[in-house]
Amino acid sequence: MHLGYRGDASPRRQDDAPELEDRPPEPEPALTTGRRKGRRKVTVWAALTAVVVAVAVVVRFTAWSHLWLDETLSVNIARLPLGDIGDALRHDGAPPLYYFLLHGWMEVFGTGTIAVRALSGLFAVAALPLIWVAGRRLGGRRVAVAALLLLAVSPFAVRYATEARMYSMVTLMALIGWLVLNDLLERFSWPRAVVVSALTGLLLLTHYWSFFLLAVTTAIVARRAGRGPKRSEARRALVAIAVGSLAFLPWLPSFLFQLSHTGTPWAGAPSPRILFDTVFEFSGGMWDPGFILGLLAWVLIILALFGCSVDGRHIELDLRTRPETHPLVLVGFGSLTLALVVGIVSQSGYAVRYASVLFPFFVLLVALGTARLADVRVFRAVMALVVVLGFTAIAPGVFGERTSAAEVARILRDQARPGDVVAYCPDQVAPAVSRVLGDDTGLVQIPFPSGGSPDRVDWVDYANRNKSAATASFTRMLLDRAGPDHDVWFVWAPDYLTFGTKCTALENRLRAARPSMDRVMRISGEYFERPGVIRFRPT
Repeated sequence: MHLGYRGDASPRRQDDAPELEDRPPEPEPALTTGRRKGRRKVTVWAALTAVVVAVAVVVRFTAWSHLWLDETLSVNIARLPLGDIGDALRHDGAPPLYYFLLHGWMEVFGTGTIAVRALSGLFAVAALPLIWVAGRRLGGRRVAVAALLLLAVSPFAVRYATEARMYSMVTLMALIGWLVLNDLLERFSWPRAVVVSALTGLLLLTHYWSFFLLAVTTAIVARRAGRGPKRSEARRALVAIAVGSLAFLPWLPSFLFQLSHTGTPWAGAPSPRILFDTVFEFSGGMWDPGFILGLLAWVLIILALFGCSVDGRHIELDLRTRPETHPLVLVGFGSLTLALVVGIVSQSGYAVRYASVLFPFFVLLVALGTARLADVRVFRAVMALVVVLGFTAIAPGVFGERTSAAEVARILRDQARPGDVVAYCPDQVAPAVSRVLGDDTGLVQIPFPSGGSPDRVDWVDYANRNKSAATASFTRMLLDRAGPDHDVWFVWAPDYLTFGTKCTALENRLRAARPSMDRVMRISGEYFERPGVIRFRPT
């Protein structure tokens, strides 16, 4: 339809044109109508995506739970004077960078629960546009949208965006490193080389699992340095990684001390199952709806590796894997395999949160699987399912309590008297409770077996100290401190590694000495960290 122009494109005078009301309506071509409907659908889809991402940003700052053990230790170490943080970390087992950043953050925003978690939330939000960029480079707009939505509604990403720990920070740095290193391998520039060097050092000083990522990445770059058309860029990238690794040297003595004396006494050595289970844990865990998300993630990974779209209804599987997936598989599963081997040999513990440094590569691999869904309606249906299941799996972590510390502290504040003794067994339940309890109660807080401050846990030779700890002498010390007039409040939880039955033995000794007892708060499976409370009255 042309209004105001002749067929030869010469201008028509206004008075030559018939009145629009008198002109019979011309039918709109079906193709044009289809395009407009298509544009409207795209606009609606884009708006819904924006809403999902906006909600996901908000939930990264809205966890209701009090801080649990690991978060409390982070805050209690980071609030020390800067010069004391390094020595405290020698007894904790972590590198220092996150704690220095959290120290500065708390100087500005305070030590409240929301404030200390917001730093992790910022790191997590910053990763969202970057995962879009990475997805766009790998597979175009569709993969970019899939990667963005997968990360936005990931229960794993939200959990560690709402914890005062370094895990969302290493996810962000690994993602930045992936993007910049790929650019550097394509075309060398000094600014990119500096960024790669800086990120190498920062990763090593943030979490030790970065060693596995950097080892595999270095091997991949070294292979490219020996063959291929961009050998000079790869060699310069190797130099940048090597230079960045030098930043770890000042921390090396502390690392070697930790390697010999701290370890991971709270967890057992990994099994080969982690290569399979980690994808489920990244998706929300081995329970509905996380389990369903995990199955869907594995299906999309298989499609990314072997799938070839024939048409909107058919996908062929080819045992020759798709080349665009190879870097992601090598970096993701290769680093995880290396960590598995090292963990088995050294008997080091494994927790899925350590794999945060590998998490963005799994997200991108799953997002690539959606590129095999040729029918846009199928793609949107799959992403809608991901969003619904993701938000459902997120809800308990955002709105639930991760620790019963607040309830324990409320009981002690309401019922205990100044001078009463609070005994913690194991010492790992003490930091979260003591943080909520505060310093103005007049209660005597004593963790087992150290008898020291309840603010922190000394992990140096932890298993050996717990094995040699005597419950008889500790019980006598508790009774002496309580005297004949004060109660002993026993805050305890079972099933902590390296303690065996010692907490139960301690309870039995206190019961023998003070038969008048009340189970004020029972241990509940509702919480991730779940101490209960027993009150032993004077006889």
